[in-house]
Amino acid sequence: MEILASNVHESSISRPYSEPSPDTIKGAKKLSFFLLLILFFLLLIGVLILAMALGAKKIPFSDVFLSIFAFDEMVTNHQVIQSIRLPRVLAAMATGAGFAVSGAIIQGISRNPLADSGILGLNAGAGVMLVIAMIFLPTLTFTGSLWLCIIGAALGAGLVFSVGLLSKRGLTPIRLVLAGVAISSMLTALSEGISIFFSVSQQVAFWYGGGLSGISMAHLQQMLPWMILALLLAIAISKSITLLYVGEETAQGLGVNIKLIKSLSLLSAFMLAGISCALAGSVSFIGLLAPHLVRYLVGVDYRFIIPLSAILGAIIVVLTDLVARIVNAPYEIPVGAVIAVIGIPFFLFLARKERRGL
Repeated sequence: MEILASNVHESSISRPYSEPSPDTIKGAKKLSFFLLLILFFLLLIGVLILAMALGAKKIPFSDVFLSIFAFDEMVTNHQVIQSIRLPRVLAAMATGAGFAVSGAIIQGISRNPLADSGILGLNAGAGVMLVIAMIFLPTLTFTGSLWLCIIGAALGAGLVFSVGLLSKRGLTPIRLVLAGVAISSMLTALSEGISIFFSVSQQVAFWYGGGLSGISMAHLQQMLPWMILALLLAIAISKSITLLYVGEETAQGLGVNIKLIKSLSLLSAFMLAGISCALAGSVSFIGLLAPHLVRYLVGVDYRFIIPLSAILGAIIVVLTDLVARIVNAPYEIPVGAVIAVIGIPFFLFLARKERRGL
């Protein structure tokens, strides 16, 4: 028995339990990323088809497919899909991707889990510039409006970070959010005051509520190249954003040009948020919801977070736009209000976790 016990003991020592290697863990993460990417992509396609079929007028799924692959201008359902619903769902998809990736980038470079374009003043800044364009530049092209919204987003964020840095105890997540709320409220009040004085308050109120009606393929053709460029820029610098999220000292030690990466990151974030605001209005919480859900699934690697956040953000906005259209058809509910039903409780949950920063 002693010999048997000795043999068992020696056998267990000779074959010790080994931890998975870093390469194995990295491979598993890549596998889960690609599986999630395929799953999200298939879900997005399903949601797009559903959004084109449902609405004030229900259209058979067969007509949805035929309107895309075998369009017949003599069929009314085909005309509805091509001229109204297809541009709208594509705009919703682009808007969701833009807001989600913008939020993810700002969270990464600021290491602030509460960052979002609506909370940090980007949307309100874009709103001020859009009101100015409505009143003083009525003949401005849609592309011109996009760039004005991008500039406004940058100015809004700049004001928020400037106010936040005045705190003697540092720029904690909660203080940055409080600064964002204050600046956003001020800019919103300024926009509303100007719009009332110049009698454009109805258009501005619709923009602040958020909505995608009236989007055409011509708008998408002017917007998509800039949106794709900003998304590609975000993907190109995603590895460096991951290092910044871990810590600036670590990133600098690994040779990351911090100023350059932050500048490119902010350029991408401002472009995405500004273009999304120009398309859909002041819609908040997408940049908060999508990145956090993705980060929970794949960790803190922004090479995974950015593409998955883009697809998940697109899914969320397409679904919320569909809900906004069918809940009280033929009337529409503001998209921003539908998203806020989910976004506000989620924000409060995150704020509670960060209450130590007060």
